[in-house]
Amino acid sequence: MPFKSKAQRRKFAELLVKGEISPETYEEWNRSTGGKKLPERVQKKKKKTVRKRQPTKAARKGAKAAGKSTKAKFRSRARRPGRRKPV
Repeated sequence: MPFKSKAQRRKFAELLVKGEISPETYEEWNRSTGGKKLPERVQKKKKKTVRKRQPTKAARKGAKAAGKSTKAKFRSRARRPGRRKPV
């Protein structure tokens, strides 16, 4: 398995000196990495957020007039497709 960063390579070298990993393990990782140019550190990937659709202006007005919240109106539509239209 290749190293992902320079910091990881340094950590493995430290573990090798302490005797916590075998020289074969370090060499295997080093060989699989090859001569790649590694970043100093690897950043965690950010989660992608899914944006919810905003109800149209007309739908918001209709929900307010009926005394319902917009979320409740559209939630009921999503649960029961093909049934009675929400008010």
